[in-house]
Amino acid sequence: MKRSFVLLVYTALVYLFLYAPVLVMALYSFNQDPRNAVWKGFTLQWYAKLMQDTEIQRALLNSLQVGLIATLAATVLGTMAALALTRYRFRMQAALSGLVFLPMVVPEVVMGTSLLAFLAAIGWKLSLSTIIVAHIAFCVSYVTITVRARLAGMDFRLEEAAADLGAGPWDTFRLVTLPRILPGVISGALLCLTISIDDFVVTFFTQGIGSGTLPIRIYSMVKTGITPEINAVSTLMLLTTFSLMLIYGRLGSGQEPSRAR
Repeated sequence: MKRSFVLLVYTALVYLFLYAPVLVMALYSFNQDPRNAVWKGFTLQWYAKLMQDTEIQRALLNSLQVGLIATLAATVLGTMAALALTRYRFRMQAALSGLVFLPMVVPEVVMGTSLLAFLAAIGWKLSLSTIIVAHIAFCVSYVTITVRARLAGMDFRLEEAAADLGAGPWDTFRLVTLPRILPGVISGALLCLTISIDDFVVTFFTQGIGSGTLPIRIYSMVKTGITPEINAVSTLMLLTTFSLMLIYGRLGSGQEPSRAR
C-alpha cells in the first residue's frame, strides 16, 4: 500500500512538472496585463484580437493548406506502401522496411537541411509547395507504420474468398480490405495532420517568402516578447493538437480486426 502511494505521488509530480507550464500559459492567455507580467484580471480580448490579425490568419490558412494536402498525399502513399510491404515478398524488403523508420529517427535539423540542399540542387524555388513536399516526405512513414500495424491483425483469406466469389482487385480492396484497415488509415492521417500543423524545424528550412505557417509566425512574435496574444494562439494550437491526438488514440486503441476461423 505504501509503495503504491509513493508511486502515485511520484506520477502526479511528473505530470505536474510536464503540464504545469502549459496550464500557466493557457491561464495567462486570459490575462488583462499586456506585458503578461502579473495577473490583472480575466479577459477575452486577446482571442478577439487574434480574429483581427491578418498575419495570424494568413499563417493559419497556410498551416491548414499544408497540413491537409500533406496528410491526404501521405495517407495515400503510406497506405500503398503498407500494403506492398505486408502482402508481397521481394528482394531488399527488409532494407526497405527499415527505411520506413528513417524519417522518424533522423533529427529534424538534418532532415530540414538535407531537403533544403536537395531543393536548391534541383532549382525548386522555396514556396508553400516546397513545405508541402517536405511534410509529405516525413509524414509517409507514420501512416505506413500505423496501417501496417492494422494489417498485421487482418486475415488475408478474406481477400482470397472475395476473389473466389468473382470480385476484382479494386472491388476486393474497396469492399473487403479498406473497411477493415480504415481505423488505421484514419489514425495515421490524424497523426500526420497533428505533426504537420505543429512542425517548425523542417518548415523553417523549406519556407519561402510569405509562405510561413503558424509555428513560424509564433516564433517571429516571440522575438519581441511573450504577450497574452502569443499565449492565446499557442493555447488554440494546443487544444487542436490535443483533440486530434485524442481521436487518434481512440481509433488506435480500437479492437483489431478478428481473424476468420
